[in-house]
Amino acid sequence: MNLKILTSFSIILLLVVFSNCTQSQQDYVKDNYDKKEYMVEMRDGVKLFTAVYSPKDKSKQYPIIMMRTPYSSNPYGEDKFTGFLGPSIKFLQEGFIFVVQDVRGRYMSEGEFDNMRAYIPNKKDKQIDESSDTYDTIEWLISNIDNNNKKVGMWGNSYPGFYTIMGCIDAHPNLICASPQAPISDWFIGDDMHHNGAFSVLMSFNFFKYFGSPRPEPLTKYPPAPEYDSPDAYNFFKNHTPIKKLNEEILKNRIPFWDTMMTHGTYDYYWKSRSNLQHLKNIKPAILLVGGWYDAEDLYGALHIYKAIEENDRSNNSRLVMGPWTHGAWIWAKGDSLGDFYFGGNSADYYRNEILLPFFKHYLKGESPLNLNDAYVFDTGKNEWNNFEIWPPNGSTEVKYYFYDEEKLSDKTPAKSVSYSEYLSDPFNPVPYTAKFQDSKEFYNRLHLIEDQRYASTRPDVLTFTTEPLKEDVTIAGQIIADLFVSTTGTDADFVVKVIDVYPDNEKDPNPNPAFVKMGGYERLVRTEIMRGKFRNSYEHPEPFIPNKVTEVKFNLNDAFHTFKTGHKIMIQVSSSYFPFFDVNPNTFCDIYNADKDKFIKANIKIYHSKDYPSNVVFRILN
Repeated sequence: MNLKILTSFSIILLLVVFSNCTQSQQDYVKDNYDKKEYMVEMRDGVKLFTAVYSPKDKSKQYPIIMMRTPYSSNPYGEDKFTGFLGPSIKFLQEGFIFVVQDVRGRYMSEGEFDNMRAYIPNKKDKQIDESSDTYDTIEWLISNIDNNNKKVGMWGNSYPGFYTIMGCIDAHPNLICASPQAPISDWFIGDDMHHNGAFSVLMSFNFFKYFGSPRPEPLTKYPPAPEYDSPDAYNFFKNHTPIKKLNEEILKNRIPFWDTMMTHGTYDYYWKSRSNLQHLKNIKPAILLVGGWYDAEDLYGALHIYKAIEENDRSNNSRLVMGPWTHGAWIWAKGDSLGDFYFGGNSADYYRNEILLPFFKHYLKGESPLNLNDAYVFDTGKNEWNNFEIWPPNGSTEVKYYFYDEEKLSDKTPAKSVSYSEYLSDPFNPVPYTAKFQDSKEFYNRLHLIEDQRYASTRPDVLTFTTEPLKEDVTIAGQIIADLFVSTTGTDADFVVKVIDVYPDNEKDPNPNPAFVKMGGYERLVRTEIMRGKFRNSYEHPEPFIPNKVTEVKFNLNDAFHTFKTGHKIMIQVSSSYFPFFDVNPNTFCDIYNADKDKFIKANIKIYHSKDYPSNVVFRILN
């Protein structure tokens, strides 16, 4: 699929999803399925548009597979068919009753839409949430759709993944299994719109300028996004710093949710109530969580939803799949390569055919024992699948890699009493998140999480710390924690930490090599994350830095499963910007969303690596 200049996140999703919708698949659906459209009434009287595709063969009963989506159940009309119903064409050939529903307040469904609608415990009377809408829909389906076997499964990617996991809370007893894929869990701490309180300005702007348009009544097509001049993203968003200029000059308060985000700059009741992690208790359906190691949007959700379910109920039936994929690529791509790297085979077909389809067939059709461990994860350094009884796997050891002067990294504790490295952080000359220049209307460079980092290593505002060549393979498996000791001349700062696999200088180039890639010295990104410093102790109650005072900043980079091979080096990069994927920190403790330009100042930042202040990164090393 050729991802050219795209104008919105919705369009990207449609390209990803409907790349599977070849004419032959549409013809297959039309030839083998009947389509009916219904307005299904919820407990409060609101009706949701629901499309049902049933096999024409009525000689047997079929289970139901449902997706609830804010991105449209089109095409509309019982004589119009889509080729995209299940996660792969083999689902069509297998035979299920497929249901696609516009969620409340989107497209042809009635009611009001609420982004990441909060779950309501102990609902009374006609109170609703996404759990109750799912429950009411399933109750209607099993009672009104002919030839169903009373077993229902759900699936969905990204936002539909959120609706899938929400449907598993207070689940209908006939909801037997579900596969939340890249599901959203928390929009302030780790998914999509914020990471550790830092605002994902590039993604959020390109998403909500279209998705956030108000919808006064049901419709089949939303209005177009605002038009504006759009040079490369780096300069466009730099020219719209402070961030409030995006609203003043382009959005003009026409996107209600953008305005809402601008008034909720901390982890207050608004964001807390929308996090589903706190409600993942007593989950009854079998769960297959799916994510990609290179998912820049919802890596956090897949990993943390799995962990929350495991922590709350060890006897549950939940599983995790993590492959070498970008956001949703396991649905449409081969998964055999990404950027400059080949993974040795078609990882996505393996997952679709050997894991996902057997999962649904087992629980919905009762076919054959399901021989799946809890965790199927792809080692991105060795290019091989592994399966474990749990994730992170048992048998790992915590190892700290400490920063040293002269750009060294070692598992030995520093001995010097005073030692630090420093750089100047300029909010109007931020470190770019990618080496590629792209139009500001393009969602983002989806390959940036596996990109060569040598473009950043050369900047004076980026610190690098590197081990000697490894004498044996080192496999990291599980969470990564950055534990920094810092000081700044300002009162706030961001900290970006990257874990990088440095290839030997004599590394062979790929063969064939149409892109003329030079692998000698390649600095392959393995994992990165940002921390908005004022939230270092509390997302709810931010604190300023005291200028020039040494302060600890500790944060989670999310999990990885990667083998650094013998002869390679482990590198850690530290900087204070990742622009414009995230907005810049003004280096001043303030309300960044509404700050004026005079708040944006240069600051000198020190990263300490001494005996008393041993900055380090903590890995789980698989023995």
